[in-house]
Amino acid sequence: MSVSNDGTCWENLAAPSLDDFERLAKRAYAGLPEQFRALCGDVVIVIQDFATDDAIASVNVTDPFELMGLYQGISLDRKGSQDIVEQPDMVFLYRRAILDYWAECGNETLADLVTHVLVHEIGHHFGLSDDDMERLEAAATTAV
Repeated sequence: MSVSNDGTCWENLAAPSLDDFERLAKRAYAGLPEQFRALCGDVVIVIQDFATDDAIASVNVTDPFELMGLYQGISLDRKGSQDIVEQPDMVFLYRRAILDYWAECGNETLADLVTHVLVHEIGHHFGLSDDDMERLEAAATTAV
């Protein structure tokens, strides 16, 4: 039997599904400070295995494993109160890229990595500094 140092039996575990990942992402989002979530409005979190070819091209990467997340929405400097919004702002999290990075690094939990990607995608949209995003991650709690 393959057992990790913490007693986890790996033989019976499967990689998290898209639904598992969605639940993990929603818990991560719920654990962010309420003030930050209020700024996000009705942002939608979308889980996909990989980014689309268009999404990959839009950020100038060639390997789908290089893109773990992407914020899609109207930038804050162009958003107005009278704008007609056709789609809500969305954060895409790419399960396979995140799992690959997690397996390669091995120094943080999957929940922490999902929180990190989520904070960074939203944070870049809001123009937050790396220090601001680190503080947000530190303030995040594990929502039950």
